[in-house]
Amino acid sequence: MLRRNFLKGAGIGVAATAVAAPAIAQSSPELNWRLTSSFPKSLDTIFGAAETFANYVSDATDGKFKIQVFPAGELAPGLEAANEVAKGSLEICHTCSYYYWGKDPTFAFGTAVPFGLNSRMQNAWMYHGGGIELMNEFYAGHNLYGLPCGNTGAQMGGWFRNEIKSVADLKGVKMRIAGFAGKVMSGVGVVPQQIAGGEIYPALEKGTIDAAEWVGPYDDEKLGFYKVAPYYYYPGWWEGGAYLHIMINNEKWNALPKSYQSIVKAAAQATTADTQAKYDFLNPTALKKLVAGGAKLKPYPQDVMEACFNSAKAAYEEISATNAPFKKAYEAMAAIRADQYLWFQVSEHTFDTFMMNQQRKKQL
Repeated sequence: MLRRNFLKGAGIGVAATAVAAPAIAQSSPELNWRLTSSFPKSLDTIFGAAETFANYVSDATDGKFKIQVFPAGELAPGLEAANEVAKGSLEICHTCSYYYWGKDPTFAFGTAVPFGLNSRMQNAWMYHGGGIELMNEFYAGHNLYGLPCGNTGAQMGGWFRNEIKSVADLKGVKMRIAGFAGKVMSGVGVVPQQIAGGEIYPALEKGTIDAAEWVGPYDDEKLGFYKVAPYYYYPGWWEGGAYLHIMINNEKWNALPKSYQSIVKAAAQATTADTQAKYDFLNPTALKKLVAGGAKLKPYPQDVMEACFNSAKAAYEEISATNAPFKKAYEAMAAIRADQYLWFQVSEHTFDTFMMNQQRKKQL
């Protein structure tokens, strides 16, 4: 009697196991995706962010979900990465949303917009203020699903061959500057040029362009801009907190098991934190080296800042009048910005200003 009962129980256990195993296999399939980056391997911070993301995903799935990372140019040109993903040629890319400004200006809000948010404020909007959902409502119309995956923090204002003393000095300046910022700069006389990262140095050296913005001290030093355009301006008011993004083909995203979707979201968010921490660690040393190497560090003159701010306001109004998704994103961002600057001036700004003054007095 006991033997029969035991065997019956064992049989039930075997049957249950036979049913459960395929279900487990289905929930954790083996996937191999190709990721095209918009950046060269030499930029270990930005290109490296995609590798960090891919490693997080692989580790969290015990190697079942592998994402192979390719630099710009191997699978797709850097500025075509998201377009290839949207077509289904590739599953995923790592890029900047604002590179696709030409298709629709609303793409800019996924990265950064002129006189917008700093990186802390961007995180508040995206992760808790509905920003990710709002942007994906827009991206879906382009067959994409996007997530922030890296942040540079506030960027620099670019390298100039000649000193900028006032707005008048910007007239006719040919500057490598992308998307929305280029439109704003054109409002103060600059002639914007869209050039891939690897082509900037020779263009400056030959005088094909007069100025260029890229990222910040660490990446800029690697590209050697200070050798051919010594005036280094700040701040990069068009990128107060510039996000990188992973863009996934919408069908591929929807086909992922929910567990894999959660892992991708967590990996992207962890990469965002890691990337900015890396930039914050590396930029101070790089800035010192640039200045020691001959870079002339200068703030934008006040009249330049004010003229650009007014040009940006006019651009927001102009585009909002004819582009409903852009207007929706702008109004959401502006509401967050208003509250965030009220808060930051109470605590963050007061604390930072005090500590900077102590450093100037050599009290630190």
